[in-house]
Amino acid sequence: MKSLSDRTAHFTDSAIRRMTRISNACGAINLSQGFPDFNPPVELTERLKAVADEDFHQYSLTWGAKNFREALAEKQKHFMGIDIDPETEVVVTCGSTEAMMAAMMSVIDPGDKVVIFSPFYENYTADTILSGAEPIYVPLTPPTFSFDPEQLEDAFRQGAKALILCNPSNPSGKVFTYDELMIIRSIVLKYDAYVITDEVYEHIIYPGHKHTYFASLPGMKERTISCSSLSKTYSITGWRLGYVISSEEITDRVRKTHDFLTVGAAAPLQETAVTALKFPLSYYDELAALYNRKRELFLDGLKTLGFDYSEPQGAYFVMADISNFGYKDDTEFCIDLAQKVGVGAVPGSSFFRESINNYIRFHYAKKEETLLEALNRLEDIKKLKR
Repeated sequence: MKSLSDRTAHFTDSAIRRMTRISNACGAINLSQGFPDFNPPVELTERLKAVADEDFHQYSLTWGAKNFREALAEKQKHFMGIDIDPETEVVVTCGSTEAMMAAMMSVIDPGDKVVIFSPFYENYTADTILSGAEPIYVPLTPPTFSFDPEQLEDAFRQGAKALILCNPSNPSGKVFTYDELMIIRSIVLKYDAYVITDEVYEHIIYPGHKHTYFASLPGMKERTISCSSLSKTYSITGWRLGYVISSEEITDRVRKTHDFLTVGAAAPLQETAVTALKFPLSYYDELAALYNRKRELFLDGLKTLGFDYSEPQGAYFVMADISNFGYKDDTEFCIDLAQKVGVGAVPGSSFFRESINNYIRFHYAKKEETLLEALNRLEDIKKLKR
Protein backbone atom coordinates (compact mmCIF):
# COMPACT_ATOMS: atom_id res chain seq x y z
CA MET A 1 0.00 0.00 0.00
CA LYS A 2 1.08 3.58 -0.59
CA SER A 3 2.22 5.58 2.42
CA LEU A 4 -0.11 7.78 4.41
CA SER A 5 0.24 11.57 4.34
CA ASP A 6 3.61 13.04 5.26
CA ARG A 7 2.06 16.13 6.85
CA THR A 8 0.37 14.10 9.61
CA ALA A 9 3.12 11.52 10.06
CA HIS A 10 4.53 13.18 13.18
CA PHE A 11 1.21 14.00 14.83
CA THR A 12 0.60 12.54 18.26
CA ASP A 13 -2.68 12.38 20.10
CA SER A 14 -3.57 15.45 22.15
CA ALA A 15 -1.72 15.49 25.47
CA ILE A 16 -4.73 17.24 27.01
CA ARG A 17 -7.25 14.63 25.90
CA ARG A 18 -4.81 11.83 26.75
CA MET A 19 -4.60 13.05 30.34
CA THR A 20 -8.41 13.14 30.47
CA ARG A 21 -8.50 9.47 29.48
CA ILE A 22 -5.86 8.60 32.08
CA SER A 23 -7.74 10.59 34.73
CA ASN A 24 -11.00 8.85 33.89
CA ALA A 25 -9.37 5.42 33.94
CA CYS A 26 -7.96 5.83 37.46
CA GLY A 27 -10.72 7.94 39.00
CA ALA A 28 -8.63 11.10 39.24
CA ILE A 29 -10.20 14.56 39.42
CA ASN A 30 -9.72 15.87 35.91
CA LEU A 31 -7.98 19.25 36.10
CA SER A 32 -6.37 18.63 32.72
CA GLN A 33 -8.97 19.20 29.97
CA GLY A 34 -10.58 22.59 30.50
CA PHE A 35 -14.32 22.08 30.77
CA PRO A 36 -16.67 22.85 33.68
CA ASP A 37 -18.37 20.27 35.87
CA PHE A 38 -21.31 22.62 36.44
CA ASN A 39 -24.34 23.32 34.24
CA PRO A 40 -24.85 26.20 31.81
CA PRO A 41 -27.18 29.05 32.84
CA VAL A 42 -30.69 27.71 33.47
CA GLU A 43 -32.18 30.12 30.92
CA LEU A 44 -30.12 28.36 28.28
CA THR A 45 -31.05 24.81 29.24
CA GLU A 46 -34.74 25.74 29.50
CA ARG A 47 -34.63 27.22 26.01
CA LEU A 48 -32.92 24.06 24.75
CA LYS A 49 -35.85 21.98 25.97
CA ALA A 50 -38.29 24.18 24.07
CA VAL A 51 -36.23 24.19 20.86
CA ALA A 52 -36.46 20.39 20.74
CA ASP A 53 -40.16 20.78 19.93
CA GLU A 54 -39.67 23.54 17.37
CA ASP A 55 -38.68 23.52 13.71
CA PHE A 56 -34.88 23.82 13.89
CA HIS A 57 -33.79 20.30 13.00
CA GLN A 58 -32.51 20.85 9.43
CA TYR A 59 -29.58 22.82 8.04
CA SER A 60 -29.39 26.47 8.89
CA LEU A 61 -27.75 28.88 6.47
CA THR A 62 -24.20 27.63 5.92
CA TRP A 63 -22.47 30.59 7.55
CA GLY A 64 -24.91 30.78 10.45
CA ALA A 65 -28.55 31.40 11.24
CA LYS A 66 -29.53 35.02 10.69
CA ASN A 67 -30.82 35.65 14.22
CA PHE A 68 -27.70 34.08 15.74
CA ARG A 69 -25.39 36.26 13.63
CA GLU A 70 -27.39 39.37 14.46
CA ALA A 71 -27.34 38.68 18.19
CA LEU A 72 -23.62 37.83 18.08
CA ALA A 73 -22.75 40.96 16.10
CA GLU A 74 -24.65 43.14 18.54
CA LYS A 75 -22.93 41.61 21.56
CA GLN A 76 -19.44 41.67 20.06
CA LYS A 77 -19.87 45.22 18.77
CA HIS A 78 -20.34 46.30 22.36
CA PHE A 79 -17.31 44.46 23.71
CA MET A 80 -14.94 44.82 20.75
CA GLY A 81 -15.76 48.46 20.09
CA ILE A 82 -15.97 48.02 16.31
CA ASP A 83 -18.84 47.92 13.83
CA ILE A 84 -19.76 44.39 12.76
CA ASP A 85 -22.10 43.64 9.86
CA PRO A 86 -23.85 40.33 10.62
CA GLU A 87 -24.59 39.84 6.92
CA THR A 88 -21.03 40.15 5.64
CA GLU A 89 -18.55 39.92 8.52
CA VAL A 90 -19.59 36.89 10.60
CA VAL A 91 -19.19 33.15 10.08
CA VAL A 92 -20.62 30.66 12.58
CA THR A 93 -18.45 27.55 12.88
CA CYS A 94 -18.30 24.22 14.68
CA GLY A 95 -16.41 25.53 17.66
CA SER A 96 -13.40 27.83 17.68
CA THR A 97 -11.32 24.82 16.62
CA GLU A 98 -12.95 24.90 13.20
CA ALA A 99 -12.93 28.70 13.22
CA MET A 100 -9.13 28.66 13.54
CA MET A 101 -8.73 26.01 10.85
CA ALA A 102 -11.04 27.83 8.42
CA ALA A 103 -9.18 31.08 9.11
CA MET A 104 -5.79 29.48 8.53
CA MET A 105 -6.81 27.81 5.29
CA SER A 106 -8.36 31.05 4.04
CA VAL A 107 -5.18 33.13 4.30
CA ILE A 108 -2.31 30.63 4.30
CA ASP A 109 -0.83 28.82 1.29
CA PRO A 110 1.52 25.82 1.35
CA GLY A 111 5.05 27.06 1.94
CA ASP A 112 3.98 30.13 3.95
CA LYS A 113 5.24 30.77 7.48
CA VAL A 114 3.17 31.42 10.58
CA VAL A 115 4.34 32.92 13.89
CA ILE A 116 3.23 31.15 17.08
CA PHE A 117 4.01 32.35 20.60
CA SER A 118 5.35 29.57 22.85
CA PRO A 119 3.85 28.22 25.10
CA PHE A 120 0.83 27.65 22.87
CA TYR A 121 -2.37 25.68 22.66
CA GLU A 122 -1.40 22.47 20.86
CA ASN A 123 -3.85 22.89 17.95
CA TYR A 124 -1.95 25.87 16.54
CA THR A 125 0.99 23.85 15.30
CA ALA A 126 -1.35 21.23 13.85
CA ASP A 127 -3.41 23.92 12.08
CA THR A 128 -0.24 25.38 10.59
CA ILE A 129 1.05 22.03 9.36
CA LEU A 130 -2.34 21.00 7.97
CA SER A 131 -2.33 24.26 6.02
CA GLY A 132 1.01 23.26 4.51
CA ALA A 133 2.81 26.09 6.29
CA GLU A 134 5.87 26.27 8.52
CA PRO A 135 5.57 27.44 12.15
CA ILE A 136 8.06 29.94 13.57
CA TYR A 137 8.04 30.04 17.38
CA VAL A 138 8.62 33.13 19.50
CA PRO A 139 9.11 32.46 23.23
CA LEU A 140 6.95 33.92 25.97
CA THR A 141 9.42 33.74 28.84
CA PRO A 142 8.20 32.43 32.22
CA PRO A 143 7.21 33.46 34.81
CA THR A 144 5.82 36.71 33.32
CA PHE A 145 5.44 35.23 29.82
CA SER A 146 6.71 38.41 28.19
CA PHE A 147 8.21 38.49 24.69
CA ASP A 148 11.23 40.15 23.12
CA PRO A 149 10.09 42.51 20.30
CA GLU A 150 13.35 41.88 18.46
CA GLN A 151 12.72 38.13 18.43
CA LEU A 152 9.18 38.74 17.21
CA GLU A 153 10.33 40.98 14.40
CA ASP A 154 13.01 38.47 13.44
CA ALA A 155 10.24 35.91 12.85
CA PHE A 156 8.65 38.30 10.38
CA ARG A 157 12.01 39.00 8.74
CA GLN A 158 11.95 35.30 7.87
CA GLY A 159 8.86 35.94 5.77
CA ALA A 160 5.96 35.14 8.10
CA LYS A 161 2.56 35.83 6.56
CA ALA A 162 0.48 35.59 9.74
CA LEU A 163 0.66 35.44 13.52
CA ILE A 164 -1.57 33.44 15.84
CA LEU A 165 -2.43 35.41 18.98
CA CYS A 166 -4.15 33.67 21.90
CA ASN A 167 -5.35 36.36 24.29
CA PRO A 168 -6.03 35.67 27.15
CA SER A 169 -3.51 32.91 26.70
CA ASN A 170 -3.93 29.19 27.07
CA PRO A 171 -1.94 27.74 28.84
CA SER A 172 -0.22 30.62 30.66
CA GLY A 173 -3.18 32.80 31.61
CA LYS A 174 -1.30 35.83 30.24
CA VAL A 175 -3.34 38.87 29.18
CA PHE A 176 -1.36 40.92 26.68
CA THR A 177 -1.09 44.57 27.67
CA TYR A 178 -2.15 47.37 25.35
CA ASP A 179 1.50 48.35 24.88
CA GLU A 180 2.45 44.78 23.95
CA LEU A 181 -0.39 44.63 21.43
CA MET A 182 0.70 47.93 19.90
CA ILE A 183 4.22 46.52 19.46
CA ILE A 184 2.72 43.51 17.67
CA ARG A 185 0.57 45.88 15.59
CA SER A 186 3.55 47.92 14.44
CA ILE A 187 5.45 44.82 13.34
CA VAL A 188 2.41 43.35 11.59
CA LEU A 189 1.90 46.60 9.67
CA LYS A 190 5.59 46.84 8.79
CA TYR A 191 5.58 43.36 7.25
CA ASP A 192 2.03 43.48 5.83
CA ALA A 193 0.89 40.39 7.73
CA TYR A 194 -2.36 38.94 9.11
CA VAL A 195 -3.24 38.21 12.73
CA ILE A 196 -5.47 35.25 13.62
CA THR A 197 -6.74 35.66 17.16
CA ASP A 198 -8.06 33.04 19.56
CA GLU A 199 -10.10 34.95 22.15
CA VAL A 200 -12.28 32.25 23.71
CA TYR A 201 -11.43 33.47 27.24
CA GLU A 202 -12.31 37.08 26.40
CA HIS A 203 -14.70 37.43 29.35
CA ILE A 204 -12.56 35.68 31.98
CA ILE A 205 -10.28 38.53 33.04
CA TYR A 206 -9.03 39.17 36.59
CA PRO A 207 -8.76 42.42 38.57
CA GLY A 208 -5.94 44.68 37.45
CA HIS A 209 -6.00 43.42 33.87
CA LYS A 210 -7.91 44.41 30.74
CA HIS A 211 -8.53 42.49 27.54
CA THR A 212 -8.05 44.49 24.35
CA TYR A 213 -9.36 42.95 21.15
CA PHE A 214 -6.65 43.07 18.52
CA ALA A 215 -9.17 43.96 15.80
CA SER A 216 -10.04 47.12 17.75
CA LEU A 217 -6.54 48.58 17.36
CA PRO A 218 -6.16 51.28 14.68
CA GLY A 219 -6.11 49.78 11.20
CA MET A 220 -6.26 46.18 12.45
CA LYS A 221 -9.82 45.12 11.62
CA GLU A 222 -8.86 44.77 7.95
CA ARG A 223 -6.04 42.33 8.68
CA THR A 224 -7.34 40.53 11.81
CA ILE A 225 -9.37 37.32 11.79
CA SER A 226 -11.04 37.19 15.20
CA CYS A 227 -11.90 33.63 16.29
CA SER A 228 -13.81 32.71 19.40
CA SER A 229 -16.64 30.54 20.70
CA LEU A 230 -19.48 30.33 23.17
CA SER A 231 -17.93 27.32 24.91
CA LYS A 232 -16.17 28.96 27.84
CA THR A 233 -18.38 32.03 28.24
CA TYR A 234 -21.59 30.04 28.69
CA SER A 235 -20.15 26.70 29.95
CA ILE A 236 -21.25 24.78 26.85
CA THR A 237 -18.01 23.25 25.54
CA GLY A 238 -19.93 20.30 24.08
CA TRP A 239 -22.18 22.46 21.91
CA ARG A 240 -19.32 23.35 19.54
CA LEU A 241 -20.51 26.83 18.57
CA GLY A 242 -17.71 29.07 17.37
CA TYR A 243 -17.36 32.02 15.06
CA VAL A 244 -15.10 34.14 12.90
CA ILE A 245 -15.40 37.92 12.68
CA SER A 246 -13.37 39.80 10.09
CA SER A 247 -13.58 42.18 7.13
CA GLU A 248 -16.01 41.37 4.34
CA GLU A 249 -13.21 40.33 1.98
CA ILE A 250 -11.68 37.87 4.44
CA THR A 251 -15.03 36.62 5.73
CA ASP A 252 -16.19 35.80 2.22
CA ARG A 253 -13.22 33.47 1.83
CA VAL A 254 -13.67 31.97 5.31
CA ARG A 255 -17.34 31.21 4.52
CA LYS A 256 -16.38 29.19 1.47
CA THR A 257 -13.68 27.30 3.36
CA HIS A 258 -16.06 26.62 6.26
CA ASP A 259 -18.74 25.34 3.86
CA PHE A 260 -16.45 22.61 2.57
CA LEU A 261 -15.11 21.73 6.04
CA THR A 262 -18.34 21.22 7.98
CA VAL A 263 -21.26 22.76 5.98
CA GLY A 264 -22.63 24.39 9.12
CA ALA A 265 -22.98 24.45 12.89
CA ALA A 266 -25.88 22.71 14.63
CA ALA A 267 -29.11 24.58 13.89
CA PRO A 268 -30.98 23.73 17.15
CA LEU A 269 -28.03 24.88 19.24
CA GLN A 270 -27.68 28.14 17.32
CA GLU A 271 -31.34 28.88 17.96
CA THR A 272 -30.92 28.08 21.64
CA ALA A 273 -27.75 30.12 22.05
CA VAL A 274 -29.43 33.33 20.86
CA THR A 275 -30.83 33.42 24.40
CA ALA A 276 -27.31 33.57 25.86
CA LEU A 277 -26.11 36.18 23.40
CA LYS A 278 -28.87 38.47 24.68
CA PHE A 279 -27.96 38.10 28.36
CA PRO A 280 -27.61 41.44 30.21
CA LEU A 281 -24.12 42.90 30.55
CA SER A 282 -24.17 42.01 34.24
CA TYR A 283 -23.80 38.34 33.24
CA TYR A 284 -20.22 38.93 32.06
CA ASP A 285 -19.24 40.77 35.24
CA GLU A 286 -20.66 37.90 37.28
CA LEU A 287 -18.80 35.34 35.13
CA ALA A 288 -15.45 37.10 35.73
CA ALA A 289 -16.20 37.33 39.45
CA LEU A 290 -17.14 33.63 39.60
CA TYR A 291 -13.85 32.57 38.05
CA ASN A 292 -11.87 34.98 40.19
CA ARG A 293 -13.29 33.29 43.29
CA LYS A 294 -12.31 29.89 41.88
CA ARG A 295 -8.84 31.22 41.03
CA GLU A 296 -8.29 32.58 44.53
CA LEU A 297 -9.50 29.38 46.18
CA PHE A 298 -7.29 27.15 44.04
CA LEU A 299 -4.19 29.35 44.10
CA ASP A 300 -4.41 29.78 47.87
CA GLY A 301 -4.53 25.99 48.13
CA LEU A 302 -1.54 25.54 45.86
CA LYS A 303 0.40 28.12 47.86
CA THR A 304 -0.39 26.33 51.13
CA LEU A 305 0.85 23.09 49.58
CA GLY A 306 4.16 24.73 48.63
CA PHE A 307 3.65 24.99 44.86
CA ASP A 308 5.35 27.74 42.87
CA TYR A 309 3.16 29.00 40.06
CA SER A 310 2.62 31.87 37.65
CA GLU A 311 -0.50 33.80 38.68
CA PRO A 312 -2.99 33.79 35.80
CA GLN A 313 -4.26 37.17 34.59
CA GLY A 314 -7.09 35.67 32.57
CA ALA A 315 -8.58 32.34 31.40
CA TYR A 316 -8.83 29.50 33.95
CA PHE A 317 -5.46 27.78 33.85
CA VAL A 318 -2.41 27.93 36.09
CA MET A 319 1.11 26.78 35.27
CA ALA A 320 2.67 25.17 38.35
CA ASP A 321 6.42 24.56 38.70
CA ILE A 322 7.35 20.96 39.61
CA SER A 323 11.13 21.48 39.77
CA ASN A 324 11.26 20.53 43.44
CA PHE A 325 9.85 17.05 42.88
CA GLY A 326 12.93 15.60 41.19
CA TYR A 327 11.25 14.42 37.98
CA LYS A 328 13.09 14.81 34.68
CA ASP A 329 9.96 13.98 32.66
CA ASP A 330 6.83 16.06 33.25
CA THR A 331 4.65 13.52 31.43
CA GLU A 332 5.76 10.82 33.87
CA PHE A 333 4.98 13.23 36.71
CA CYS A 334 1.44 13.85 35.42
CA ILE A 335 0.74 10.14 35.03
CA ASP A 336 1.97 9.50 38.58
CA LEU A 337 -0.05 12.48 39.81
CA ALA A 338 -3.23 11.01 38.35
CA GLN A 339 -2.58 7.41 39.39
CA LYS A 340 -0.99 7.93 42.84
CA VAL A 341 -2.50 11.21 44.02
CA GLY A 342 -5.78 11.23 42.12
CA VAL A 343 -5.54 14.58 40.31
CA GLY A 344 -5.18 15.05 36.55
CA ALA A 345 -2.95 17.75 35.01
CA VAL A 346 -1.27 18.36 31.65
CA PRO A 347 2.51 18.17 31.13
CA GLY A 348 3.78 21.64 30.33
CA SER A 349 6.19 20.37 27.69
CA SER A 350 3.21 19.77 25.39
CA PHE A 351 2.76 23.55 25.19
CA PHE A 352 6.38 24.67 24.79
CA ARG A 353 8.52 24.53 21.66
CA GLU A 354 11.54 25.04 23.92
CA SER A 355 12.92 22.18 26.00
CA ILE A 356 10.99 23.11 29.14
CA ASN A 357 9.59 20.28 31.23
CA ASN A 358 9.30 21.68 34.76
CA TYR A 359 5.71 22.96 34.44
CA ILE A 360 2.31 21.32 34.57
CA ARG A 361 -1.03 22.94 33.77
CA PHE A 362 -4.05 22.73 36.05
CA HIS A 363 -7.45 24.19 35.25
CA TYR A 364 -9.97 25.35 37.84
CA ALA A 365 -13.26 25.52 35.90
CA LYS A 366 -14.85 23.29 38.52
CA LYS A 367 -17.36 23.47 41.34
CA GLU A 368 -15.91 24.72 44.62
CA GLU A 369 -16.34 21.30 46.21
CA THR A 370 -14.44 19.69 43.32
CA LEU A 371 -11.54 22.10 43.75
CA LEU A 372 -11.47 21.53 47.50
CA GLU A 373 -11.38 17.77 47.01
CA ALA A 374 -8.58 18.16 44.45
CA LEU A 375 -6.59 20.25 46.93
CA ASN A 376 -7.28 17.69 49.62
CA ARG A 377 -5.86 14.97 47.40
CA LEU A 378 -2.87 17.13 46.50
CA GLU A 379 -1.86 17.05 50.16
CA ASP A 380 -0.49 13.61 49.27
CA ILE A 381 1.83 15.18 46.69
CA LYS A 382 4.82 14.22 48.85
CA LYS A 383 4.32 10.68 47.50
CA LEU A 384 5.90 11.92 44.28
CA LYS A 385 9.07 13.40 45.83
CA ARG A 386 12.27 11.82 44.49
